[in-house]
Amino acid sequence: MLKSLINRVPLLRNLVHKMLAVRSQRSFQGSANYWEDRYRRGGDSGAGSYSRLAKFKAEILNKFVTDRKIQSVIEFGCGDGHQLSLAQYPRYVGMDVAATAVESCRNRYQGDDSKEFHQYFASEFECNDERFRADLSLSLDVIYHLVEDETFEAHLRHLFGSAKQYVIIYSSNCEEPQMLAHVRRRNFVDTVEENFPDWLLSEQIANRYPFIASRPDDTSKADFYIYSKSNI
Repeated sequence: MLKSLINRVPLLRNLVHKMLAVRSQRSFQGSANYWEDRYRRGGDSGAGSYSRLAKFKAEILNKFVTDRKIQSVIEFGCGDGHQLSLAQYPRYVGMDVAATAVESCRNRYQGDDSKEFHQYFASEFECNDERFRADLSLSLDVIYHLVEDETFEAHLRHLFGSAKQYVIIYSSNCEEPQMLAHVRRRNFVDTVEENFPDWLLSEQIANRYPFIASRPDDTSKADFYIYSKSNI
């Protein structure tokens, strides 16, 4: 009831957001620490990996994998693995900064030889390692959680560096004031265009459930951005 009231009243909603921003900034110790702490405390990957948003994402991705005959997928930010439960990928490698999330995924998919999971360390990651090369590289609901510039830059470098044919990003693409410590909206498309000239934005798919302030748990500011290598 209270949450619904807050979302319906813009002034009240903005005030609450500002209060949450101040509180979260005080306790924030970096994006990697935030997610490890969140999973360790029993949290999940967020609303975007559940309900109708997760089904929408899976529908788009599974169709793409089938239509393009994708044989291998690597995902940067696999989270708790719930989104993956809806996926149909021949071979999958999941990467995440949170050790707790990686261990949870390993337990969840134990015995499934088509999937493997690794903790992601940006400073140690090698795109040329064939274990981490795939036809399709994924970043789903990740970019707007990369609040540090160097973390964001490394994510894009490894995301595109690991892809043989395609990259799919599911994210918002806008600049907004940072209200929460773990959320920073960026115009990433311009960054990709400037730094990865060999990749073309071949398709953009709008979210079936665009963001509504009163329904933050099953609507989203994220859309699909599909990149392909210019020589394909």
